[in-house]
Amino acid sequence: MATTPSMDEYRQILKSRDEHVRESWIKAMEARLVREELQKCYRGEGVNHLQNCKVLAEKYAGMIRDNKVKGYKQIDTEMP
Repeated sequence: MATTPSMDEYRQILKSRDEHVRESWIKAMEARLVREELQKCYRGEGVNHLQNCKVLAEKYAGMIRDNKVKGYKQIDTEMP
């Protein structure tokens, strides 16, 4: 049986929730910037894009794997 959080606890929950959502959006926007740079590289390099843009492609692949935007419901279940 869960108890109802006090007003201060509720404010703290909302604050931490907002911080998590903000951080996940920042990471998502960083991935978007890397994707745009990767697109520019692909267009600029032409047939050699696989070799010359490999670093950006690997960075972007890692970012989209790790930097997914999480909604507040997932964050609440992860919190102790």
